[in-house]
Amino acid sequence: MKETEQLTESMAYIMAALTNPRHGYGIMSLIEETTNGAVTIGPASMYTIIKKLLKQEWIYLYDKSDSRRKTYMLTNKGRKVLEEDIKIRKQMIELADTGLREGEE
Repeated sequence: MKETEQLTESMAYIMAALTNPRHGYGIMSLIEETTNGAVTIGPASMYTIIKKLLKQEWIYLYDKSDSRRKTYMLTNKGRKVLEEDIKIRKQMIELADTGLREGEE
């Protein structure tokens, strides 16, 4: 993956949740609560994505003092990737919004 590659929806949600330090269950809960249950990410998918994000150095292990609960957080590099992805998603929404409004005329 390169820095400008668009994130999958699940990657974007996980990275967005890690703008503050969180452990796995906290990430899943925040995503589910924020989307009113419309988006859920299971543990297997989440930890597969976390491994990829760690490898890319987009997140880091923030606190490993509790062996049962590892806490992760976004790196500066990850923040830049997320910010770029948000720009692209906003452009897509704007395109769709414009198209839908034009379609109503």
